[in-house]
Amino acid sequence: VVPGTAVILAISALVPTGVVTLWPLLGAAVAGAILGDGLSFWIGHRYNRNILESWPINRHPDLVAKSEAFFDRHGDKSVFIARFVPGVRTFIPLIAGVLGVSVSRFYAANILSALVWAPSHILPAVLVGSAFKQFGSAAEPLAILVILLIVIIWAAIHVVRLALRYGIPLVSTATQRLRVWASAHDARWSRAILGLLDPSRSDVRVLGFLAIVLIGSAWIFFGILEDVVSGDPLVRADTAIYNALQALRTAPGDAVMIAFTELGDTFVVVAVTMAVLLWFAWKRCWRTAGYWLVAIAGATAINTAIKFALHRARPAELSYSGASAFSFPSGHSTANTVLYGFLAFLIAIAVRTSWRIPVVVAATFIALLIAFSRLYLGAHWFSDVTGGLAFGTAWIAVLAFTYVRKPAETYGPIGLAIVGITALGLAGGINVYRHHALDTERYVFTPVVQTMTTAEWRAKGWQQLPPYRIDMFGELEEPMTIQWAGSLPAIQQALEKKGGRIPAPWTATNALGWLTAKVAPTGLPVIPYLASGRLPSLTAVLADEKAPAASRFVLRLWASDLQLSGESMPKVWIGSVVEEHFDRPISLITIAQTRPDANAPRDLLSGISRQEWFVARPGPTEDANWDGRVLL
Repeated sequence: VVPGTAVILAISALVPTGVVTLWPLLGAAVAGAILGDGLSFWIGHRYNRNILESWPINRHPDLVAKSEAFFDRHGDKSVFIARFVPGVRTFIPLIAGVLGVSVSRFYAANILSALVWAPSHILPAVLVGSAFKQFGSAAEPLAILVILLIVIIWAAIHVVRLALRYGIPLVSTATQRLRVWASAHDARWSRAILGLLDPSRSDVRVLGFLAIVLIGSAWIFFGILEDVVSGDPLVRADTAIYNALQALRTAPGDAVMIAFTELGDTFVVVAVTMAVLLWFAWKRCWRTAGYWLVAIAGATAINTAIKFALHRARPAELSYSGASAFSFPSGHSTANTVLYGFLAFLIAIAVRTSWRIPVVVAATFIALLIAFSRLYLGAHWFSDVTGGLAFGTAWIAVLAFTYVRKPAETYGPIGLAIVGITALGLAGGINVYRHHALDTERYVFTPVVQTMTTAEWRAKGWQQLPPYRIDMFGELEEPMTIQWAGSLPAIQQALEKKGGRIPAPWTATNALGWLTAKVAPTGLPVIPYLASGRLPSLTAVLADEKAPAASRFVLRLWASDLQLSGESMPKVWIGSVVEEHFDRPISLITIAQTRPDANAPRDLLSGISRQEWFVARPGPTEDANWDGRVLL
């Protein structure tokens, strides 16, 4: 289910680490390419055109037709060229077999293309892997960040494409049903609907699509707003996502993300806005110019009003003042979504259909990069950025809905695109050049550490740490029944004296142990649960002679923001102890289930340290399987 190209690129990036050897990898890729297309050619040669009418090939008649047209246009050279063309490369070898291309001519092109294709994929990935290796300890978080960005952009592009591909037909069906329903009623509102959905209007499908976008984005925005005001799980997820991204920060990543966030600064937004406005003035498109001003100025004004109304604090102190000191919704996300989204709308409605998706994808790409940079730099919470994107999209839909109801002005979409891109490049370059050094100091990540004495921690300070583990979605998981002050090596040594041990590491061989019934529970690697976006700093499997053979007790400790004063300045770690029970239903896979009882696993640690105290959280606990006591 994973695309082969992605697999090859990922494996090739491991060559500089020594995990994979280059020449065998090149040989395997060449052989796989030759054999794969050779098998496809043989199937087409063996079953002829009947194979095109069989499942699953008959599910893709458009790709088959496109491949046949490609083969008609390029002839035998198609076997070589198609290797590098997404989509048609899946069917061209099959089509070659169906059309009776000779075996010698096919394999000449097949082998030659494989010899070019394999190095063209593997060697660039090896260079990228070598570049990441130069970053040392920063390489792993930087690689995770790049993958995260690629996934976000890939998902956004596919959402846009699916919305355009399936949304328009759904809108057509919905508007037809609404028109029939309105025809059965004789009232002012029904006549207004019929006038709006008049089939003679060329923009009826666009209006319907914009209405769906408006409803969907407004629903998302007001849902996020409700969660922010009421403190629902989304607010807890904000903290988890913030901590997870701050753990990925590196100097190279900071440099790139600060540049992206600077492309969305007020100076750049105003510059692009004025450049586009001057273009409309030169073209004497006064109505479009008015809409353009209302789009940018209106979104900014509403965004500022919401910020003042909510007074939500930012994740970190970044020396902002006025409305910018408040967090929800993100001004960068709102302003740049409207700026590039409405510009893309004006360009898309005036160009031919084939250019519309690339225009929308480009605008989405810019807006998402700027929005993600605010998350990465810790300038906003996840709900701030998502709320800004949703509000900006809804505002675009409102303006676009009214704009298309009147005849469009002729403003030259190609020139408009050139003006917008040029203004972004010039103003963005100037802004990055002028402010990058200052912004590097502003956005530096400084962990907030609270210091207290041991007595203060024992008295009430321990209550400041969360009572439950919080996952990435803001949901409450198992109780945090342990708080441990000290260094990790000392804690690990204390655990080992009591029979605890570090679990098996996550290697390919150990991971396969989950797919067999032969490995004992204590020999399986432990799943690294996240707590408020943080990975465990220490994981241990505890010893208990009374535990069933199909069970194990697992301790996970996460870093907290609390530190005790004194000579050693010990850090406080917060953790949970759970009992994992293992089932092997068909002897081919191992399934772990966490038992709900939190008291017995916690009590296994009693007596492990020379100084320890049991304390009880005030008030009733939410979990009937936990007595509310925490071991310090």
